Amino acid sequence: MSAALEFRDVTLGYERHPAVHHLTGCVSPGELLAVVGPNGGGKSTLLKGIIGAIRPFSGEISLGGIEPGAIAYLPQQSDIDRSFPLSVFDLVAMGHWPRVGMFARLSRANGEAVREALRDVGLDGFAERSIDALSRGQFQRVLFARLLLQDASLILLDEPFTALDQRTEADLIEVVQRWHGQGRTIVAVMHDLDLVQRVFPTSLLLARDPRCLGCKQRCALCR
Repeated sequence: MSAALEFRDVTLGYERHPAVHHLTGCVSPGELLAVVGPNGGGKSTLLKGIIGAIRPFSGEISLGGIEPGAIAYLPQQSDIDRSFPLSVFDLVAMGHWPRVGMFARLSRANGEAVREALRDVGLDGFAERSIDALSRGQFQRVLFARLLLQDASLILLDEPFTALDQRTEADLIEVVQRWHGQGRTIVAVMHDLDLVQRVFPTSLLLARDPRCLGCKQRCALCR
């Protein structure tokens, strides 16, 4: 079976300062992988390298034939400007862009898919609300609804459960597990090690150098 992601001696960073050092390994199709490690260890940098937002200093990242624009990517909430006047419906509808284009008129079916995605994440009736009026948990649900519309085979999540209430966390974990059951490849940057051990079968520990990649029984978290 070919890899969904393959890293060949990859070093990533910013302004000549490496954050990920000489990473070699692969992520199998359908893998549910947690990326953990200290702040500054290169976790978010790794995701940005996968989507092509930054280029490796050295080495190569292979996406198994997937175009970077076809990857579903959830950034940290702090990276998103919520001051722009946008409705929940419009933000979720952006999930259609990879297929219909940025300026295409949405069909009735497209609009119903937006509302169905909102129902799936527990936000039925929220379509016309402004995104700046949402709580942190509600906004994260909206971002997950947008991911649902992208229908991607590779999903990257940067701290998807940070600072959420327990109900929202549980609901969104259920969405992630559903994706996993559908055979999608999921890579998530995580801080909660208890949650990692409960939910994620495999893990990668980044602490300047990669400590493991693959079977959880070889992961430093499980010692």
